[in-house]
Amino acid sequence: MADTQKTFATVLGIVLLVVGLAGFVSGGLGIVREGFFGTNAAQDVLHIIGGLLGIWFGTKGAGSGYNLTIGWIGIVLAVLGFIPGIKEMLMTYLNVNTNISVLHAVIGVVALLVYYKAER
Repeated sequence: MADTQKTFATVLGIVLLVVGLAGFVSGGLGIVREGFFGTNAAQDVLHIIGGLLGIWFGTKGAGSGYNLTIGWIGIVLAVLGFIPGIKEMLMTYLNVNTNISVLHAVIGVVALLVYYKAER
């Protein structure tokens, strides 16, 4: 159970890295750029950075700190994604739509559950 923190951080890091890289391949493979979850180059770069950090912290045994941080980032982004004015700004600059805001909330909650419930 002690490996749950680093495993979650590493797996989430890999997923974020793949999603970020997919955004640059053939217009996001039809899923990332113009599909259910729309992204743009800026968001893809942020996913790549977040993914690399998750892989690095996860493999170095510091996954719990990553899980706490990425969890709160997800929650904050989700909340901001539903506030009028800020929602439009996120859509303009990062192409964050409602689907992505919901996904950020889910990832944030799961990451925080892992942080607070799994052995550290």
